[in-house]
Amino acid sequence: MPDPLISVLLDDNRLVYQPGEPLRGEYRIDGLDPADLKAIELSVLWYTEGKGDEDLAVHYFERLTDDAEPDQPLHELRRFQTVLPNSPLSYEGVLVKVRWCVRVRVFVHGGKSFVVERGFQLGEIPYAQTVPS
Repeated sequence: MPDPLISVLLDDNRLVYQPGEPLRGEYRIDGLDPADLKAIELSVLWYTEGKGDEDLAVHYFERLTDDAEPDQPLHELRRFQTVLPNSPLSYEGVLVKVRWCVRVRVFVHGGKSFVVERGFQLGEIPYAQTVPS
């Protein structure tokens, strides 16, 4: 079975959003036999990278299964929308980074899954700079 082509597009192709703004977009699954699709999960989430423990929190989540909506096959174009929270804001620190993304996970019959992420920035915090010693 070939890997699916998972497309995630944000409306207006924006990369920076402000707290309280709607995040809208669409996703689609191509390159797979529709009968192979078992479920799709869409998440809008943030996670940390860097030193220390890595955190992750899901802001918005939906799961669609092959038997939940027989009138609309899973591989068809789907729209999503959520209002973004006030925090945490995206941050490019020296030791820690806070990243936001839209994640689409595709589950196929047989147990395999595929993931695609589309990153975006929440808020506009200036980049951190190291202090010369």
